[in-house]
Amino acid sequence: MADSTGLQFVSSYAFEAMQKVDVVRLAALSDPELRLLLPCLVRMALCAPADQSQSWAQDKKLILRLLSGVEAVNSIVALLSVDFHALEQDARKEQQLRHKAGGSNGESILVSQLQHGLTLEFEHSDPLRRLRLALSELLAIMNKVADSNGEFFLKSSELFESHVYLEEVADVLCILQAELPSLLPIVDVAEALLHVRNGDWFLCLLVANVPDSFNEVCRGLIKNGERQDEESVGGRRRTEALRQLCQMNPSQALNIRAMVVEECHLPGLGVALTLDYKPDTADEAVSPLVSYVSGLLLGTNSKVRTWFSMFIRNGQQRKRESSSVLWQMRRQLLLELVAILPRSRSTHVPNDGDMEEEGGSEYSGLREEHVVKASALLRLYCALMGIAGLRPTDEEGEQLLQLMTSRPPATPAGVRFVSLSFCKLLAFPTLVSTPEQEQLMVMWLSWMIKEEEYFESAAGVSASFGEMLLLVAMYFHSNQLSSIIELVCSTLGMKIAIKPSSLSKMKTIFTQEIFTEQVVTAHAVRVAVTNNLSANITGFLPIHCIYQLLRSRAFTKHKVSIKDWIYRQLCETTTPIHTQLIPLIDAYINSILTPASKANPEATNQPITEQEILNVFQNAGQGDSSRGGRQRYSITTQLLILYYILSYEENLLASTKQLALMQRKPKSYSAALMDQIPIKYLVTQAQGLQQELGGLHSALLRLLATNYPHLCLVEDWVYEEEVTGTLPLLRRMMLSSNTCRYTQSQLHQAFQKLPSSSPRLMRILEHLTLLSPGDLIPYAEALTASMALLLEPAVPRRILQTLNKLWMGLNTVMPRRLWVMTVNALQPSVKLLKPQTYTQNDLMVDPLIVLRCDQRVYRCPPLMDIVLHMLNGYLLASKAYLQCHLKETADFDRQSQTVSNLGVPGQPETAEVTREELKNALLAAQDSAAVQILLEVCLPTSKEQQLGAATESLLKSIRGPVPGKSKQGSLGQRARGGVEDAEPEGGLFSDLREVQCLICCLLHQMFIADPNIAKLVHFQGYPQALLPLTVAGIPSIHICLDFIPELLAQPQLEKQIFAIQLLSHLCTQYALPKSLSVARLAISVMGTLLTVLTRAKRFSFFMPTLPCLVAFCQAFPPLYDDVAALLVQVGQVCASDVATKARDIDPFIARLQYLKEKPQEAAVPGGDSSRLTLPQKTAEDLGGADPDVQLCYCIEATFMDIISSTLHRL
Repeated sequence: MADSTGLQFVSSYAFEAMQKVDVVRLAALSDPELRLLLPCLVRMALCAPADQSQSWAQDKKLILRLLSGVEAVNSIVALLSVDFHALEQDARKEQQLRHKAGGSNGESILVSQLQHGLTLEFEHSDPLRRLRLALSELLAIMNKVADSNGEFFLKSSELFESHVYLEEVADVLCILQAELPSLLPIVDVAEALLHVRNGDWFLCLLVANVPDSFNEVCRGLIKNGERQDEESVGGRRRTEALRQLCQMNPSQALNIRAMVVEECHLPGLGVALTLDYKPDTADEAVSPLVSYVSGLLLGTNSKVRTWFSMFIRNGQQRKRESSSVLWQMRRQLLLELVAILPRSRSTHVPNDGDMEEEGGSEYSGLREEHVVKASALLRLYCALMGIAGLRPTDEEGEQLLQLMTSRPPATPAGVRFVSLSFCKLLAFPTLVSTPEQEQLMVMWLSWMIKEEEYFESAAGVSASFGEMLLLVAMYFHSNQLSSIIELVCSTLGMKIAIKPSSLSKMKTIFTQEIFTEQVVTAHAVRVAVTNNLSANITGFLPIHCIYQLLRSRAFTKHKVSIKDWIYRQLCETTTPIHTQLIPLIDAYINSILTPASKANPEATNQPITEQEILNVFQNAGQGDSSRGGRQRYSITTQLLILYYILSYEENLLASTKQLALMQRKPKSYSAALMDQIPIKYLVTQAQGLQQELGGLHSALLRLLATNYPHLCLVEDWVYEEEVTGTLPLLRRMMLSSNTCRYTQSQLHQAFQKLPSSSPRLMRILEHLTLLSPGDLIPYAEALTASMALLLEPAVPRRILQTLNKLWMGLNTVMPRRLWVMTVNALQPSVKLLKPQTYTQNDLMVDPLIVLRCDQRVYRCPPLMDIVLHMLNGYLLASKAYLQCHLKETADFDRQSQTVSNLGVPGQPETAEVTREELKNALLAAQDSAAVQILLEVCLPTSKEQQLGAATESLLKSIRGPVPGKSKQGSLGQRARGGVEDAEPEGGLFSDLREVQCLICCLLHQMFIADPNIAKLVHFQGYPQALLPLTVAGIPSIHICLDFIPELLAQPQLEKQIFAIQLLSHLCTQYALPKSLSVARLAISVMGTLLTVLTRAKRFSFFMPTLPCLVAFCQAFPPLYDDVAALLVQVGQVCASDVATKARDIDPFIARLQYLKEKPQEAAVPGGDSSRLTLPQKTAEDLGGADPDVQLCYCIEATFMDIISSTLHRL
């Protein structure tokens, strides 16, 4: 406000004295300064105070003494003597009158018709009339402001413009507001004063006399202010008034600035206050202006960012004005920029000789204390140009380029400054416009390349600007301009709209002058790896550059080996894992297997050697043995190398077709190498580090499930939960550090002295159960090597069970090596022959080796459990091994067949199908052989039969009579008494029974996993004595109902007999509608076979199958009629054959018809259904009889069994 120039404003010293009522300070004020504060001081002296303390009484005396020498006090006292109540009533009446009149300046209750001008009237009036004149004028302005709808106007008022009466008018104004606060709210008065000349001066005096209202007045003015203050006269006047208020009270300037940002009004005021702000302690790093503007443009509040950006854009559209706040800000920023520049530099480019002079004045470095400030200025200018749309002047552009191409010291801040400068050049290439500037930039980039390694070592940072240079060069070569823009924005920390077309000049400079592709690849290999690389290291690292070069195939194109660099970087990793490591490994594997071009199939990278891999896994998975010293490689490195190997092998198999077409066969890693890697142990370790490993753990699990299914057994995962649960943890916590620790040799000696050392061995094994699986690894060899000694008869069962528990614990961390050791340890001992030592590969090729163990294992349930676990694992491993082998060889064989059989259509496909079928047949034979061997193990030996442990007796103890077992007179009674008498000796708790349960559990899992195994095994058949065991012990055997009709249709009589016997047991176990339909079919088939079988085959078929009819009738009584009809039919056929040989057979048919028609009367009237009325033959009598005669008596016995079971059920 130029109209208030020359007037004296209240100083900050005087305002602070008024705020604190510091009488000493007030007394030190000059008369002109004191004159401005008289209204408040006079009221303070005359009005009755609320503070009645003695100290205030003394201060009041001082104030009165101070006022006594001032002449103007009398006029103010006269003003305070007026009746303000009457004055307020008149003012309110006038307001009502003006409201009715529509705001026109007609009659006035406060002021009658003026005879002279307002100034003369004011001069000649008494105090009351002066108050009325000023109040009337003020109310008129306030009403007009209220009716203006926000449009600014400047009211010409004689009263507020006359310099002669300004002080008297100010006194009247202050007294009116103080005495009539409800009529004249101070915020409304302040708003009205903006619309008169000298309004800022009046406003400062008003607030100075009511110092407590400072924040209220400022907030009101800001709230009512414009969003863009420099766009209008009113906005500029408001900004100037608030600026004067803040100069009067500088301690509140930053709070007022915060109000400006909060309301998003008056952006120029915020900048002006920042320019006016003089901090008590100067911050050498960053100036207040840079901090404030950077906070607005780079903060998270998008509303504030848009508001201030609009201020910058609008300010540029007007002509350059020195009074404009925007140009004041730009000038201040430029001054700060020039102040930190090195000694005066020009864009003159010296020759090569000049470049070698390190101390040349042309290229003096940026001072260390200025680096942080320079970085802040660069980011601010980036924000101003990129977000707010600032167009730099020629002077600004020249100085900015000078700053960007300056050379900072080798400190972390210096590295950051260079990175920012480089990104600013990419974001705003228009700063380089002349050839001299372009050459200056090229020389600066060359200096960056030369000094990058020194900067990284001297600054002690991992992420240097060298990697960014390489990365940008690679992006330019691959034309990934969007990636460059993303890189620039992330480095600068702001989103800037950069047009890809604007980078064409920089692309030419990079790809043709500075970084050719060959230079990029050669330089990238020499870049040092990042030590202890983890996700905690941010910024652009060498790994980003190598990854991009691998993706663009630059290394293979220019025959640069990158294998060593990648290996070194993988060895220098730690948790949390860096997100770029897994993509790097994937890109590296792709570059090994896939050539860069078809024209040059040999252009691939070299894989990591087996020896290098072995070096990483030294001491891995060794438990306590690796704790003596620090492990050389971290668990992160080992997991990454494991991921590399597994992923490499999987991609190699997936790429065999393409590799065969290119006549390439990359080397696969040997099985011996894989055997030495503790895969399961590493994956178990990774499970506890999932949060720090990112997606590595899940990727490893996926690869394991595909290539190593035997390491992903469900029961293993379940057992791992038990091992790592709360209870084992508590038990380990109870194990004190000074507990006696047993060595492997002590464990071995305890095993050798069995059975006498059983108590000592038990103590050692119980102690080992308290250890974690990882700590058990050193004892694995001693535990497995002595397993055969536990097969001796006197070994306590508790030792066997504890060993089983320890073995299962070890199985969670080292399954493959443990399995091999266990198989070799359980081989049968043959005198004079050295036992064969099997390898992992041998066991995957032939899983049945597991079952070629000592026969005593088959009756030792804890060890049999271990054998079955290994068998299940190796069966799965064999499937994966054969599938892998098929993929490895099939495509190369097909390629050779294609070359040798040109013109023979379909030949390769036929061979491929045959190979697949052969593999499936081999696997099926393998699985069925394992099942058959296990079923054979379930059969009791002759010694066990003598002890009464036969399968039938075991089942009968829980299920009663065996289904389908007919009571064929004395045939049905033989050997039964002996078995029942022996039952207590064997019983359900025999070793055989436990082994049978373990085998049935495994078979159940195998049948669920592949139902075709169940079908194949039952088509092959197995001893009929095992049917009660398999049907009762394998829950999934009910699937046999699906293929029994097909089995009945087989031409072999043995298979038909086995199908009917199996069906009889299934009907008893699963009395389902499906079983009923299959039983009907079986009866029908038996009737059909009766008509086609010869006499000899009839006897061999019906003798074992007729007892099965009893089970059919027991399970499904509706089948009684069909069964009876079949028995009569069979009896008729047999009777007709023996009619001429045996006279006593003649009445046989009549008896059968009688039994069929009146079964109830066949029983003895005494009620004992087990005694039959028919005469019974002994086994000796039937032994030499004709087969048809035997069959006839078997039919009769079957009838009796059916009748007996029916009556027994009733």
